[in-house]
Amino acid sequence: MSKVATCPTCGSKAKISEINGEILYHSLQEDDLIKKIAQLKKAMLKFKEKAAVLEEKLNQITNK
Repeated sequence: MSKVATCPTCGSKAKISEINGEILYHSLQEDDLIKKIAQLKKAMLKFKEKAAVLEEKLNQITNK
């Protein structure tokens, strides 16, 4: 997943990349933002599922 930051020039959200020590800002369009949010939602759901499994295992271990 790419890094996102606020552009110091225009104040909008932008993808950042670093080439030869120089940080480049590439503006995000509405469609890009929607895709990025969808990626974050999927990642959060996977994290929640893993946390639930680990919590269940912990409960099993502590109940033994």
